[in-house]
Order: sequence, then C-alpha cells, then structure tokens
Amino acid sequence: MGIWDNLKRVFKSNINAAISKAEDPQKILEQTMIDMNEALIENKKAVASAIADEKRLERQYNENLALAKDWENKAILAVKSDRDDLAREALLRQKEYADYAVQFKQQFEAQHAAVEKLKDALRQLQSKIEEAGRKKNILIARAKRAEAQKKISETMGSMSNNSSFAAFDRMANKVDQLEAEASAQVELEDLSGTADLEKQFKELEKGKVGSDLMLEDLKAKMKAQEAGSIVVREEVGSKNS
Repeated sequence: MGIWDNLKRVFKSNINAAISKAEDPQKILEQTMIDMNEALIENKKAVASAIADEKRLERQYNENLALAKDWENKAILAVKSDRDDLAREALLRQKEYADYAVQFKQQFEAQHAAVEKLKDALRQLQSKIEEAGRKKNILIARAKRAEAQKKISETMGSMSNNSSFAAFDRMANKVDQLEAEASAQVELEDLSGTADLEKQFKELEKGKVGSDLMLEDLKAKMKAQEAGSIVVREEVGSKNS
C-alpha cells in the first residue's frame, strides 16, 4: 500500500500544480517522470530493507534451530555419561533455543510473505513508470500541437476583431486608385500632345495653301498686266505707222 500511496501522491501533486499554475505540460510531464523515478528509487530501497530483514530473520531462525539441536546433542551426551543434572540443563537450553527458533520462523514466514507482495507491487510500479515514460513524448507532442492550434486560433480571432485587414484593404484600394489616376494622367498628356501636334500640322497646311493661292493670284495679275502692256504697245505702233 505504501508504494501505491506514494505514486498517487506524486501524480496528484503534479496534476494539482499543473492545474493551479497552468504550467507548460512538457515541464510538468518531465518533472513528473523525475518524481516518479525518484519515488521508485526510494521504494526500491524500502523493499531492499524489507528483504534484508527477511534474510536476518531467516538467519536467526536457522541459528536458533542449530543451537537447539546442539543442546539436544549435549543432553544426550550427559545422559550417556550418567549426568542427569547436566542433561536437565541442556534440555532447558535446548527448549529455549527451540522456542526462539519457532518465533523467528513465524516472523521470517510473515516477512517473506510481505516481501513477496512488496516485490510484486514494485514490479507493477516500475512497469507503470516505464509505460508513462513511453507515453510522455506522445503527450508532449500532442500538447505542442494543441498549443500551436490555440495560438493560431487566437491570432486569427484577434485579426478578425481588429482593423488590421481593413487598413490593409484601404491601402490596397488607395494604391489601385493612385495607379489609375497616374495612368489617366499619362493618357491625357498623350492625347494633349497628339492634338497639339495635329493642330500645328493643320495650321502649317493651311498656311501653305493660302500662300499658294496668293502666289497664283499674283502671277495671274502679273500676266494680265503684262498682256495689257503688250496690247497698248501694239496699238501705239500701229498708229505711228
């Protein structure tokens, strides 16, 4: 019972610590394994001490049994030697050691039964601790996954509850607007430049046509004037002749 009580206390103390302090599960599990192994070492010492007591009782039983046998042989020797007085003393000693042997035998048998139970409990305890050690890494991995999932959920929740994404979207829309305005400005400048160039060419073409007409008019006038002068000269010449 002592071994199991110790083990229960170890588990309860660590579980209570984890609940009350909300500590890292990995630290709790590792510390629990340390505590359990320390408890195992202490229980092994207790079982070893119980085994030592068992061996001592067995040795005392055998010693008193041997002494009882020895005094019985001495009583036999005294009887053979016609020393009934010594035989009586030897028999009293023989009975005394025989009684001791019976008592030590009873204690030894009781201790042996207790030691066997302790050994069985110790084997179960060690098996449980080994099993816990194998599960520890799995539990730690599960705890880390759960913690990561919790942090992701908290981050997503905090993002959905604040204006970070709204501000981001506003800036994205603003950039799109700035790009559109810049593109429109370039387009307007291109249109303005093209219109001005076309206007210049049209003015140039208009100027060229006007000068051509003026030149033709001038040439026509000059031809008319020249033709008139010829006619006059001819008339004057005919009159003189």
